[in-house]
Amino acid sequence: QVQFVESGGGLVQPGGSLRLSCVVSGSPFKFTTMGWFRQAPGKERELVARITSGLIANLADSVKGRFAISRDNDKNSIDLQMNSLKPEDTAVYYCNRVPNYPNWGQGTQVTVSS
Repeated sequence: QVQFVESGGGLVQPGGSLRLSCVVSGSPFKFTTMGWFRQAPGKERELVARITSGLIANLADSVKGRFAISRDNDKNSIDLQMNSLKPEDTAVYYCNRVPNYPNWGQGTQVTVSS
């Protein structure tokens, strides 16, 4: 069964930066489009960034110009570099395949607050 382990979240002030990491096991990672999702309190989970096996990245309009996604196929990992963070970026962040597998990791909490 595929497993996801996310890390790197925390509390940061508006305008700050964080880098999230996710290690994936149990799936053909190298040939899979992977993504970062987030879920804010009371809201639906949404896809914020994805990257294909050919390293083509797409970002949601709300994070374009501030976030960047990358992957390391040798380490079965994807990262999300988040800059110029805003309070509305506060959420639990998850990684998964795009489209997603049914199971999810525990996620990593990102809180943007002064």
